[in-house]
Amino acid sequence: MIKNKKICAITMARDDEFFLSRWIAYYGKQFGTENLYILLDGTDQKIPENAGKSHITKLKHEQLSRSAGDKYRIKKLSKLAHELLKKYDIVIGCDSDEFLIVDPATKQNLAQYLSNKKINTTLSGLGLDVGQNMYSEAILDKDAPFLEQREYALLSTRYTKPVVINKPVNWGSGFHSIRASNFHIDKNLYLLHFGAIDMDMLEQKAKKRGTDWINHLRRRGNGTINAVTKIKPKTEKWLSIARTLQTYFRPIYALRKPAMFGLRIVVKIPNRFKKSGI
Repeated sequence: MIKNKKICAITMARDDEFFLSRWIAYYGKQFGTENLYILLDGTDQKIPENAGKSHITKLKHEQLSRSAGDKYRIKKLSKLAHELLKKYDIVIGCDSDEFLIVDPATKQNLAQYLSNKKINTTLSGLGLDVGQNMYSEAILDKDAPFLEQREYALLSTRYTKPVVINKPVNWGSGFHSIRASNFHIDKNLYLLHFGAIDMDMLEQKAKKRGTDWINHLRRRGNGTINAVTKIKPKTEKWLSIARTLQTYFRPIYALRKPAMFGLRIVVKIPNRFKKSGI
């Protein structure tokens, strides 16, 4: 086992103190808060109490369309990653509700695992979009670990993101792709997305956006929550099946993104993943 490489994590957030504080707690434990770099979208943004030694920069908020805003943010984050790679071996870039974990079966933490990996520019974890099963899971206890309360996830190509880099690259919006670079999906890494972890939280967010948003949510629900509630979950073997599909197949309209032929597969999250502490 070699000495751990220098690794940092970066993100950008706005009005998202709940997830951001969880993001800091998780990646701070993995790498130390002194190796976290956070861009806050707005000078009015509150710094989480657990920020520790995190490097936090408040930016003036720009009123942009969703598409333009996505491009603005990822450009800022790509530029930050370029600078950080002058002193770090690896940069992890992801949204504040996304958590990259290594399978506890490896008996390594994330820093150890990545330090021992040969990375060809990028590395991805298999995307797991975690949602609330409305039939069997209660409203989220915000003080308790996520994976103690949620058991199901939708296998999602959308969240199989190239979040790990060791060379300066330009991410596409939302970290979903990297220009001129292919995906390398690691057999022991998983990117867990928790944006749909709780319907009540989604409804509260929709209320802040206006009547149309809350009516839309109540009428159509949330795609991830609908899936984990209504689709019978598959066993763990589907994790490797999905990884194989996403490694070798690409949609004709986006040859640098993984595909699963439109399959909507829900899996029961392996119980050992709770050891990640998320």
